[in-house]
Amino acid sequence: MISVDPIKAFSDNYIWCLSNPEGEAWVVDPGDAAPVEEHLRQRDLTLQGVLITHHHFDHVGGVASLTKQRDIRVVGPQTATPEINEPVADGDRITLLGSEFDVIAVPGHTLDHIAYYGNTLLFCGDTLFAGGCGRLFEGTPEQMHASLARISSLPGATRVYCAHEYTQANLAFAAAVEPDNTALQSRIQKVEQLRQQGLPTVPSQLADELATNPFLRADQPSVRDSAEEYASIRLSDDIGVFAEVRRWKDNF
Repeated sequence: MISVDPIKAFSDNYIWCLSNPEGEAWVVDPGDAAPVEEHLRQRDLTLQGVLITHHHFDHVGGVASLTKQRDIRVVGPQTATPEINEPVADGDRITLLGSEFDVIAVPGHTLDHIAYYGNTLLFCGDTLFAGGCGRLFEGTPEQMHASLARISSLPGATRVYCAHEYTQANLAFAAAVEPDNTALQSRIQKVEQLRQQGLPTVPSQLADELATNPFLRADQPSVRDSAEEYASIRLSDDIGVFAEVRRWKDNF
């Protein structure tokens, strides 16, 4: 049985810690080593490995320190950081803590971005956020739309472990795109209650993302209508709708 706990880092990052009853642990995207070391000490956990989704510093900045005196597995895209000793790519499968995870290429935010999926758990870095998606720093709208489509095809019960606490801002934008979405209105209320209590809003459930996240809903008439109104043009396909929604969010 795997437990997953958030480790807060920087202003809004989450480093995810996977552990089992035997006290073995893996961490996902450790941008900062200090909070990871403190979490391991407090929980009496032994670090066995690191998962990396992409090369941005707030996801890899702590890897060198965590591996300096540990002989552990570091799994990720070859280009992400020199400490990776187990490079993986789309279609690969890895085993950690007795569970199998599939590697899914999800370019868009960066070209090297990958996600890990297994046991209804999805570690997707900065590709899919609760209520949003990552900025297109390196990829194209076509790439990101295709990446999100791959994620959307996973089971609705999938728990989405993204890397940032952006949910309130993302849902405020989603409400501008779909002001009449009742599922979205209900989600906004639940998220506000969680934040008032100082609790994380993630992981989210993929079924909720499909019902409320505009970046997964480019095929919906309500999202298309809003995107066309924002762009003041007719949009010919779902990729065009997605691209305009992403441009709108960038300027929101």
